[in-house]
Amino acid sequence: MTLFSRKRASSLALAISLATGAAVVATAVIPVEANAQRAPRERERDRDRDRDRGQAAQEQDGGGYSDAFRAAYVPLDEALKAEGASVAALRPQIDALIPLLNTADEKIAGGGLVFNAGVKGSDRGLQLQGMELMVASGKVPAEQAGRYNFIAYQLANEQRDYAKGRRYLQGAIDNNFTTETIGRSDLEIAMAESFFASNDLTQGYEYLKKAITDRKAQGLAVEEQWYRRGVTVAYENQSVPQVYDFVTMWIGEFPTSNNWRDAVNLTRNLNTFQPGEILDLFRLARRVDALQDASDYDYYVEAADPRRLPKEVKDVIDEGKAAGVITSSNLFITEAEQVASGRIQSDRADLPALERDAMAADAGLRTVMAAAGAFLSYDDFAKAERFYERALTMPGVDTNEALIRLAVAQIELGKFDAARTALGRVTGARMPIAMLWAAYADEKEGAAAPAMAM
Repeated sequence: MTLFSRKRASSLALAISLATGAAVVATAVIPVEANAQRAPRERERDRDRDRDRGQAAQEQDGGGYSDAFRAAYVPLDEALKAEGASVAALRPQIDALIPLLNTADEKIAGGGLVFNAGVKGSDRGLQLQGMELMVASGKVPAEQAGRYNFIAYQLANEQRDYAKGRRYLQGAIDNNFTTETIGRSDLEIAMAESFFASNDLTQGYEYLKKAITDRKAQGLAVEEQWYRRGVTVAYENQSVPQVYDFVTMWIGEFPTSNNWRDAVNLTRNLNTFQPGEILDLFRLARRVDALQDASDYDYYVEAADPRRLPKEVKDVIDEGKAAGVITSSNLFITEAEQVASGRIQSDRADLPALERDAMAADAGLRTVMAAAGAFLSYDDFAKAERFYERALTMPGVDTNEALIRLAVAQIELGKFDAARTALGRVTGARMPIAMLWAAYADEKEGAAAPAMAM
């Protein structure tokens, strides 16, 4: 069987480019009086100092510029603007300025200087420091808040500081940052990837689901790789039930035979199924055209057993031959076909007596289940439904087996709500198989709706 392997999954990586190129932030400037006459004047300094003291409380949560800030900022700003300025040579002054940025005004002005120094010197660390200071100031223009947060996210993410990056990414989301190519859902996908990168899988799954849900709620298309990204991460980490959540969402939107086959295969790979459970899974694979290799037919025929379900086995083999997948060189299939062909006539002749015995008031569970299984294999879904419903009322029944096969009959009868109810009650090893059958019920009901409307 085709493995949904790490090698294959690597090609499903989410292809979303969030790069905006070199971000340019306008230089923040302090008021004119702080940048004008730099020659020391005693009275102005005294006045400024008195003003600073009088506004101390205001400066703690608002504006204002200290003497220490002016003394450090103004000459550094001039030096950085000079032709041929070396950011590396001026790094000590830059580092000395940063601890002096205490008020909102100082943070927006100093942060702008630090950021632009980082751009000039191609220093990502400085760029991040500057952007963080500006965002923390609370004085970034409202229309630019999302962009500034997004740039901070990019810079933090580049340094693999994912926790910090997520904080700023959330700020970009909260401030409705978008571009022509980046929407809110893209940001939420990026958030999911950040969680995946830091191995916080649960949060990553939730963000990815939310991004998909939000996009669908807006009437927008969701790219297939978004679903497959969730499937890939959950499969590689064997995250249950999240892997089945993403699988059912994925095939619900993209129900191709290849996708269904991957869904069937990864479900098999993550579980150790008994023959009866394999039969339930491959009955679904048959309906969604996911039997594509000779080995698929081998598994199906072995699970069905030509001695117990000869008509179903013969039908499956005939379909495999018609598709050109099964050849006469397959000795296992050839022998199974011979057994099945030799039993169909007598098996069919026994059906009326089996039905009569199963309908008797004193019928045992084994007889009722045998009748249900036989009629299901002969595509007599109404009788199969009736006997599975009766079996579910009897002591000792394998509830999960009876429920999933009852649902199969109900799906074929067009009783989709009843089938989903039955499948929703399945637990244990058959639970993921039931989830796939529920997705198939949704698909089949959706296909039936237009025909019924005509």
